[in-house]
Amino acid sequence: MSLELSPRAIEIVEQTRQLLAAGGYHGFSYADVSERVRIGKPSIHHHFPTKADLVLTVVVQHREQAREGFAALDQHVQDPQGRLTAYADYWANCIREGTMSMCICAMLAAELHMVPQPIADEVRAYFGELTAWIASVLESGTAKGQFHLRDSVQVEAQAFMSTIHGAMLTARALGDPDAFASISRAAIGQLTVPR
Repeated sequence: MSLELSPRAIEIVEQTRQLLAAGGYHGFSYADVSERVRIGKPSIHHHFPTKADLVLTVVVQHREQAREGFAALDQHVQDPQGRLTAYADYWANCIREGTMSMCICAMLAAELHMVPQPIADEVRAYFGELTAWIASVLESGTAKGQFHLRDSVQVEAQAFMSTIHGAMLTARALGDPDAFASISRAAIGQLTVPR
């Protein structure tokens, strides 16, 4: 899927990302996007003929940005514990600043059986890539003596990923952005070998 988008299409995608984070696939309509972007629904349909096309574009873009983010962390943060901390801090900042209170793929995963199959496939692929990245960080940290894993690296990676996304829900439910930071720090602490 090509993601070369016009400036207006980029604006539509960004507003849709915010709507997905707030309420998932079924929590918004083209009327909501139209109101936010201040263009008519026919203009949105010109860029994205169906809601499924629009959401698929948003998720594909989200995956690409995540891959770029993981690569940047791998390149610029040599310390594995520092990489996990930087990943958690990224979300803590998004939640605290209100730029993204939930991962859109977490929202879509909650309604996976009710979204079009291409979107479901992209969401599953996102979680597969995220798990693989976390597993690679855990393996590296274990080799350096930073982490002690109580289970297989795959299970530990999934557990960490689940904790991060659960912390997003907790912060939202409590209306307390700091809850996310506290939970994510605790999750990293549970993996870390005491010094």
